Order: sequence, then structure tokens, then C-alpha cells
Amino acid sequence: MINAMVKELKLRQHEVAEETIDSIYFGGGTPSLLSIDEIQLFIHEINQVFKLDDNAEVTLEANPDDLTKLYLKELSKSEVNRLSIGVQSFHDKDLRLMNRAHNSEMALDSLKEALLLFDNISIDLIYGIPGAGHEDWLENIKIALSFNIPHISCYALTVEPKTALASFVEKGIVPKPDDAEAEEQFFMLIEKLEKEGFVHYELSNFGKPGFFSRNNTAYWQGKPYLGIGPSAHSYNGFKRSWNIRNNSLYLKSIAEGIVPAETEELTKTDRFNELVMTGLRTIWGISLEQVEREFGMQFKDYLLIQAQEKIDQHLLYIDDGKIHVSKKGKFLSDGIASSLFKLNLK
Repeated sequence: MINAMVKELKLRQHEVAEETIDSIYFGGGTPSLLSIDEIQLFIHEINQVFKLDDNAEVTLEANPDDLTKLYLKELSKSEVNRLSIGVQSFHDKDLRLMNRAHNSEMALDSLKEALLLFDNISIDLIYGIPGAGHEDWLENIKIALSFNIPHISCYALTVEPKTALASFVEKGIVPKPDDAEAEEQFFMLIEKLEKEGFVHYELSNFGKPGFFSRNNTAYWQGKPYLGIGPSAHSYNGFKRSWNIRNNSLYLKSIAEGIVPAETEELTKTDRFNELVMTGLRTIWGISLEQVEREFGMQFKDYLLIQAQEKIDQHLLYIDDGKIHVSKKGKFLSDGIASSLFKLNLK
């Protein structure tokens, strides 16, 4: 698989030939299962094929149970300079509910060991877990803050179809997640982290100044990115593509010199809607000047007309020529964005 992904890099080098790469992100699946040699090989090949910034951010997503002392020591000698650790919760009952392979002790140990070798660390936490009340959630936040890490990503629990959790919910073994409780925990999170100097720069992401994820920021600011491997998605500003999910078919196609990807050309309306969606999720908002420059006055006028009701409801506001979601509207930002979408214009 690694050799096939290296070959895909070479097959696609023309797509970003003139770009300087400032972020590499090993994510999706469980990249911490890779050996250090495999990680190094891939980074070496990226260096051979693309222009890599000397100060590029190189992130590895990792499960706590994979981050042994030896693995972390060897990893610290590589170009990886940022870890994103899937803690999810510091409570064993939550981890069992979510069918996680690690326990709370592993999560704590992985953070202690990682902090000895890495400064730039992010952790993931989940809120709105059935049976985990506000006290448990505040304890999770307190423990996270005690490690003085510079970045925290937090997501509301979603029940995915065909999972063990979905089955438990359907059978009444586990209660369905409570949206009202999740919303309350979301605002608790904002209050606690902002008091500690974190910037809520994107709906699910909090970072200390200088520690915003370059990978996440690229997504939300509409920058191009190249995804390598099965299921990987790519974007160049005007079209999206996604690789086939099936590993065997992926390997077969790459061996034949074919990138097994589907492509979607984005219409003007698609690009406008994506700008609205991503802009409202971030501290940067939707620039009215950018909307007019890229899409024309008709789109700008439409946006302002659609936004007025939400402004009157104090869910949106305009500041310095940009539309932002208010604190009141943050938990509802995706729904608010959809009310601003254009549906018919090309």
C-alpha cells in the first residue's frame, strides 16, 4: 500500500507542481499503525516530488494505544512535528460506549510521554455522550487543560449507521444523544477554553495563538489540497475528486498507472455555497468583498437579503465587511449556512 501511494504521488505531481507544500497530514484510518520507516519513506518521496516548505507542519493522527515510549522516541527523530491524538474521553465508561481500543490510563500515559518529545499536540474530545452529564464533561475539559496542550478539537457525538452504538440505541440499551445537552456542553467548552487563552477559530477547533492547525485552516479557507490513498479526497478550488474506497481495486489501478478517482466539477453556485458554509464555521467569516469579487453583485445582494432574518434574530452579525455567526448561533452554524445557500443560479 505504501509503495502504491508513493506511485500515486508521482502520477499526480503535475496537479500541484508550482505549489509549495506547507502541511502534510497523515490522517484517516489509523496512520499510527505505520512504522517509522514507512512514515519516513513517504515524507522522503514527498520531498522528491514536491516543493516542501522548510517549516512545513507534519501531523500524524494517532490512537493513544499506539503511542508507546519507543514509538514516540523514534517518531520524534522524523519530520513529524505535530501529533493529533484521538483521546475522545478520559472516562472509561465513555470509551467503552464508543468501542475505543484504549482506556483512560492509556490516554493519560500517551499524553505524558508525548509531551516529553513534542510541543505541538492536539487532542480530540467528544461531547454529548449519552450517560455522560455536565460534571463528566467538565472533568474531561479540566484534565485536558492540565496538560497545557496548545490545540483541542471537540465534536458532538453522532450515531453512525451500522455501528455497535447505533444497534445499542435502536435496542434501547443506550439512550439517544440529547441535542439540548450537547448544546449546553458545547457552550461550557467555549467558556472554559477561551478563559484559558484558546481561540475558537473554527466550529470544532480551539487553538492557542500560533497553534492553529494548518491542515484544518486550509480546508476552511478553501485552499487546494491533495489526498493520497484509498478514499482520499482532493480539491483545487474548482473541482473535487475522491479515490476509490476498495483497497484491492486501488492497488490494481495504481499498478496500471491509473489514479482510480471520481471527479466533480464545481459550479459557481457550488463554490458560493461552500464559501458560505466554511466561512460561517470560522472566525474569519464570509467576506462580502470576496463574494462580490469572485461571484458578482447578484450573489452578494442575495447573501445579504438571506442573512437579514438571521441578523434580526441575533444569530448573525456583520463586522468590517464580513458576516459572522454570533455566539448564540454557533451551535446552529451549519443549519444557518444552509439557509443562505443559493439553489438555482449557475
